[in-house]
Amino acid sequence: MAVSSSLVTYAFQGGMSLSKTKTCSKDFMSYSSLCKQSGCLKSLYPRHPRFLPNEKVTKLELTNRSSGKTGILCQALEIENAPSFSVGKKFQLDDVIEAQQFDRDILNAIFEVALDMEKIEKNSPGSQILKGYLMATLFYEPSTRTRLSFESAMKRLGGEVLTTENAREFSSAAKGETLEDTIRTVEGYSDIIVMRHFESGAAKRAAATADIPIINAGDGPGQHPTQALLDVYTIEREIGKLDGITVGLVGDLANGRTVRSLAYLLAKYKDVKIYFVSPDVVKMKDDIKDYLTSKGIEWQESADLMEVASKCDVVYQTRIQRERFGEKIDLYEEARGKYIVDGRVLEVLQKHAVVMHPLPRLDEITVDVDADPRAAYFRQAKNGLYIRMALLKLLLVGW
Repeated sequence: MAVSSSLVTYAFQGGMSLSKTKTCSKDFMSYSSLCKQSGCLKSLYPRHPRFLPNEKVTKLELTNRSSGKTGILCQALEIENAPSFSVGKKFQLDDVIEAQQFDRDILNAIFEVALDMEKIEKNSPGSQILKGYLMATLFYEPSTRTRLSFESAMKRLGGEVLTTENAREFSSAAKGETLEDTIRTVEGYSDIIVMRHFESGAAKRAAATADIPIINAGDGPGQHPTQALLDVYTIEREIGKLDGITVGLVGDLANGRTVRSLAYLLAKYKDVKIYFVSPDVVKMKDDIKDYLTSKGIEWQESADLMEVASKCDVVYQTRIQRERFGEKIDLYEEARGKYIVDGRVLEVLQKHAVVMHPLPRLDEITVDVDADPRAAYFRQAKNGLYIRMALLKLLLVGW
């Protein structure tokens, strides 16, 4: 995998030696000014400091030219085994199936591409980045935002769309066709498949079958990785940081695939604290709690939404999912309406904090909250377009 030079070390000659390492970036120091100072002839291709992974560095080349006045030698160092985010390079992932696939470096790089996609959407209508590519959306469960945002993302980049809504009833699945056979068929018509399914693990099965990229748009109560990506992107845009934040996850935490994926991604960051606020029948499952503990993430369960809201940078509300309760209507009614974000919650919410929701909502956030600038859920939904534009671009044509 390609690497690019991103660090420069100056070693002073003479009786006393002094080592100093300085990070170069386009925003920090230009190559020309660096060479004027050090006499370095090595061409540098610095990357943005957000993209620098925490890998060890090794000496690439020591030039023989030094300044007569200062005795400075220029050493160009490179990141060893660093992921390449250079334009035109292949994306590091073949499919997007679960949140655990991503590390901080890839997340940061995706967010940079998402910012570029926002500029394209606002300033460059008619983009042809994905001209000639065809995306198939295969949805076995209802969807509005996810399906339409993917289709909008593809079309805004010049691609085309084949769409199937409610494939559980109106595709050959109703005749008993296996998921594997469906995937093998649809991949013959398209370049990438975006799939939502009612079974946890279905996306992994699809990815194991297909020779083209698969994007998991939600698999039952399992995961929803693209929602988690846009959630983390939104938190960074709204709060200004991801390290050191406090997040309250509220509502249906047992069946909510969005909160599961979000918890996995939040574990990538430092000094994060997570509160779980939910009715007893839909508490967060132990696998997520165990994972957070293994990553050193502090978490706590609470029954007091008001107290939690007063401490949080982000209150992430979710609906109680009626479709996951089957015939247990009594349990659904018991859980529904127990935790509602309303004007009283806004009174204790910190001024810089935000309220988020993956949508759709029922009555778990009252409509009067919409007018508060801390209500970020519709901005959050819009960010989904930019994240999905970025993923489609990366999976189909690379960096």
